[in-house]
Amino acid sequence: MTDQDILARIKQLVDDEHSLRAKATAGEIDPVAERKQLAELEVMLDQAWDLLRQRRARSGSGESPEDTGLRSPREVEGYLQ
Repeated sequence: MTDQDILARIKQLVDDEHSLRAKATAGEIDPVAERKQLAELEVMLDQAWDLLRQRRARSGSGESPEDTGLRSPREVEGYLQ
């Protein structure tokens, strides 16, 4: 997977989020289902951004970005901001 692949995945997840919000606004989806799906999308987005940051950090320090991996939702969501 390349940085461009990850960026494409992020774009797709953002598009999915916008579509979901549009459906919710139009009353096409139950609010409970919307919240659940939004929460899942947010976690996947956080994981993708984290993977991209890992790859860029490794590249910047002269290491192979291919040695990075997707971190668990628990780990990514547990970061302090």
